[in-house]
Amino acid sequence: MKHVLQRRCAGDARVARAAHGHAARDAVRRMQRARLLLLTLGGVFIAPLLAAAGPIEIVAAESVYGDIASQIGGASVSVQSILNSPNQDPHAFEASVSTARAMAAADLVIYNGIGYDAWAAKLLAVADVPGREIIDVATLARKNAGDNPHLWYDPAAVSALGEALAARLTRLRPEQGPAYARGLATFDMAMQRLRQRIAALRARYAGTAVTATEPLFDYMADALGLVMRNGRFQLAVMNGTEPGASAIAAFEHDLRSHAVKVLLYNRQTSQALAERMRRIALEAGVAVVPVSETEPPGVDYQAWMLGQLDALERALAAP
Repeated sequence: MKHVLQRRCAGDARVARAAHGHAARDAVRRMQRARLLLLTLGGVFIAPLLAAAGPIEIVAAESVYGDIASQIGGASVSVQSILNSPNQDPHAFEASVSTARAMAAADLVIYNGIGYDAWAAKLLAVADVPGREIIDVATLARKNAGDNPHLWYDPAAVSALGEALAARLTRLRPEQGPAYARGLATFDMAMQRLRQRIAALRARYAGTAVTATEPLFDYMADALGLVMRNGRFQLAVMNGTEPGASAIAAFEHDLRSHAVKVLLYNRQTSQALAERMRRIALEAGVAVVPVSETEPPGVDYQAWMLGQLDALERALAAP
């Protein structure tokens, strides 16, 4: 009888364990179904929210930076550039109410810094918008007050901006991170072609003396290994002051004596003294290569730089 009871109890335990196993499996299945339902509902509700978020609104003080943002951000960004006409003198720009509104509504603002676009820094200081990303290119490139502000002619600064943009955009839209990484890779490939072009020109023309009406091209001239003359004259023109008589005389002598191979002329300014030097260069037979502060419409940054390098090479190669 004892053995019968033991077998019966053992059988009851097996039944209990089996029942418990079925219950556990049922519970797991119910949890899996609930999880799947939540994921499905999550997709239903989250997708419209992501679509409703719309593109990242970017305001760039200068069109060159807006172009770089578009190259990296692609279709997920909407870019407005404030200074966007090569016929406009950036130094004479005055911000409007619409400019202030655009910067206040932006998710990301890019500006040059170190005084080049002081209006942008002032507008940003007026309204501290929570969550807004700001890129000061000069700070990014480790430039200080008094340094040459034409940073887009410095390929290293532009590459640093590309990396910073990809990181900031990813911070704003983490789910788009892989797309921004691809945009950065494509941008860097185009920058590599520009760097190779610079290296080839440097190998051929390093040490050649050139001059300019303003220090617009200086970073690129340094990258090319060119010797830039008449720096005092250029700084005075850029700052809107009159160069000293000795600086003017030295500039004219360099042109008339062919001490320089090329005159780089900022075609966006109409200062009388700069125009005078351009005329002297043409009369003396010195090649004049126009350069601009603002990226022309219809081309990207790399094409803009390569086009100016092509014009410079033709001038340097001329007998």
